[in-house]
Amino acid sequence: MSDTPRTDEQEHFIDGDRGIVDSGLARELERELNAANEHIKRLEDIIDRAANRFFADGPDGQTAAEMLKILEEVREAKP
Repeated sequence: MSDTPRTDEQEHFIDGDRGIVDSGLARELERELNAANEHIKRLEDIIDRAANRFFADGPDGQTAAEMLKILEEVREAKP
């Protein structure tokens, strides 16, 4: 299964092996990618602020340290 099904569906070939897609599709995909990246950036900011606040105001240092460790692991695991 392809990880680019929308592009594959719209791809046309020139000279047998050079695949192209309509610029409208390319623009649509780029807008969606930019929106997704902005959403990720906002979520990372929320996580940072939550972690900092909890670390400062948490019930105890051990709990706060463990929460921060988990948040950092999640951030490093993102694709």
